[in-house]
Formats: sequence, structure tokens, C-alpha cells
Amino acid sequence: MKKILALAAVAALTAGVSAYAANPFSDVTPDDWAYQAVSDLSAQGVVEGYPDGTFKGERNMTRYELAQIVARLMAKEDQLNAEQQATLDKLAGEYADELANLGVRVSNLEKKVGNISWAGDAKMMYTNNAKKAGEGSEDTYKGRIRLNVKGQVNDATYVQGRIVTNMWFKDAKPTDGDGNTTMDRLFVNHSFGDKTSVVLGRQDLTVFGGLEYDDAFDGAKLAYNDGKFDAYAAFGQLNAGDYDKTDAAFGGLGYDFGVAKLNAAYFNFTGDKAKTVSGFDSIWGANLVVPVQDFSVFGEYWDSNADKNDSAYQAGIGYSTLDASKPGTFALNVAYNKVGAKAYLGGTTYDANDFFDIVADKDLKFWNVFGDVVLQKNVTLHGEYAWDIENTNAGYDDNAWTVSLNYAF
Repeated sequence: MKKILALAAVAALTAGVSAYAANPFSDVTPDDWAYQAVSDLSAQGVVEGYPDGTFKGERNMTRYELAQIVARLMAKEDQLNAEQQATLDKLAGEYADELANLGVRVSNLEKKVGNISWAGDAKMMYTNNAKKAGEGSEDTYKGRIRLNVKGQVNDATYVQGRIVTNMWFKDAKPTDGDGNTTMDRLFVNHSFGDKTSVVLGRQDLTVFGGLEYDDAFDGAKLAYNDGKFDAYAAFGQLNAGDYDKTDAAFGGLGYDFGVAKLNAAYFNFTGDKAKTVSGFDSIWGANLVVPVQDFSVFGEYWDSNADKNDSAYQAGIGYSTLDASKPGTFALNVAYNKVGAKAYLGGTTYDANDFFDIVADKDLKFWNVFGDVVLQKNVTLHGEYAWDIENTNAGYDDNAWTVSLNYAF
């Protein structure tokens, strides 16, 4: 392709990207039909001429030269609209080999096809459960892989889904669904400006640090976040615990004061199932995180409308320099926890969690330490240890632990 024709096409791709257009090439005059395109691209730093100050637009362009232009465009992709971004993604895929030779590895380049992007993670996990031998599985060894696919519909809307497969490498049972592949997330995100969004479908829900709930819910959520203040209101059904498939209206808000971040949340469950099964149909909670350089003090408190065993809390301290791109960085936390039998939403974040089988009229109490260390870029070792576990059902030890290797791609 003639160089001048290729550059005219690229200029269409960058329409709307601002730059002061001044033509630096002696062989491109204002009378040339591509004068404006070449001038604009030169001003944006997308094209360069020869040392003698010429452009040589009639010369055929090599794939390597066009790949250089694509690489420069990729540095400006945050200024492109969805249609322009999709075109750039196609070009990046076409010239992937040349870009690799140039040493260009922009985030998600290899994962994009048109307006669709892929990401994922994998885990290899061993857990020494609290449940004693003879009472259930004393230890488990399993693997998991998850693939996230995101389709950009337009500048304000995208669709996202997640495909997951779990495999039990030791003593798999038919009820474990060993090797089954399912889609466990599917939602649409509509943005209204850069602060407000509406999300519809099966989506993630993590409340505070995840002691009470870190799983999915089916429904609709309206969210606002301006960087300091955030709030959300939602209606739907939780996907874990006793409240699985029970309608709930819930919401939360938070404010970052700089010296501390304060959050609050409230859940109200409808129908008779909530009271009958779990003993409460409403619960509120508050969470406080106080950062001190790389350290943080954190805690949360919950209170339900049950008659007894109606509260839960966590108090802890942590240290973190964790950065998945930097080997050797790590995070380490220690906490004390109390969870009332009638103050638990049922979807804790902890991997070592079989002891959350709480006796109906008691409180679960335990200490735990949990943390991560980056072994290689995007390879993290995660560990948890819980001890002094009290007031669970019979057949449990007073400790449990888990360790896992986690891979992000």
C-alpha cells in the first residue's frame, strides 16, 4: 500500500484526537490531497519522516513501518471512542508479530479481537479443613480456571460474562461437579457519565472485607462513585448461604476521609423464608479502615433483628505493599472474628471456611491470619490459617488452613 493512502486511513481512525497540526515535511504541500491528514498525524506524534525532512508519501509502506504507527496509536487509545478502539484492536491483531518484535506489549493487546476482550485466572489450592476424618473430607486439593469475556457495546455499555471450571484432584464426589464447566457471571453495565452506572444480571457482590459475603447476586444495582463518596442500591437474590434465591433489597454507602474510610450497608429480605430458615430478615453493618502508611487497622460490625446471637464483628491489623506486577511484594493480615448464628449472610470470602457451619444457638469465634506474596509477575501465593475455632457443630477441629497458587492472565 502506498504510504500516503495508509496514512489517510489512519487519520480517519484518529479523528477527534486533538493536536496542533503543523506540517514539518518539505515534500507535502498544502495543495496535496492528504496534506491535512499527514499534518495532523505528525502533530500527534503518530508519523515521522526521514532525516532529510521529507515524507516520501509515494513509497510503498512496509508492515514494520505500519506496525510502528499502530504502536504509537496504542499509546493514545484512551482518547479513542469505542468504534476507533475496535479498529485499532483489529490492526493490533493483524500486526501482532511485528509489534512483538518492536517490544510493544500493551495491556490486553493479545486478548482483544475487535470489541471483545478476554482475561482470566487460575488457582491450585490445598485446604486442610476443620472437619475431622470420618465426619467429612479432612483435606481437599482442587484446581479452578475462570475466563472473563467482555464485549464493548458502545462508549457507555458493555456486556461481561465469566466461565468457570473446577476440578477436584483428590476424592472427588459426584456432587462436587468435578470438571463441569458453567457460566457463573453474566451482566450488562450501563454507564451514565463517569460516576453513575446501572448493572443488570448475575454480578459480584463483596460487602466490606468479605467476612459476611463475597459471592454473586442476581438482580439490578444502581451505583455512584466520585472517588471519595460512593453509594449503591440494589434489588435481587443472593447466590450463597441460607438466603440463596430469597428476594432482598439492600444498599450501602461509603466516604473516604483520607485518614480513614467509613462504609455502611443494610439488607432487608422479603417473604417468610428468611425468618424461618435463618432467624432474621434484616441486618445492618458498618466498616472502618484506617491506613497508616503501609499498615492498616480494619474492622466491621453487624447487627440483625434476631432475638439472640444477632451480631458479628471482625477487628484486625494488616500490612501491604502488594503489587501483582512486582515479585517480592506482599500483604499480611491478622484478625479476631465473632459471627452470630443469626447474623451471617452465608458467603464468606475465606477459602478455609467449612467451620462456618455454625451451631444454631451459638456464636462462631476464631482468630485468622491471611496474606499473599507475589512470586513472579501475576503469580501469587495465598495462604490462610484459622485457629482457636469455637462453637461450631460437633466433629470439627479447632484449626484449619489453606494455601493456593494463583495465576492472572
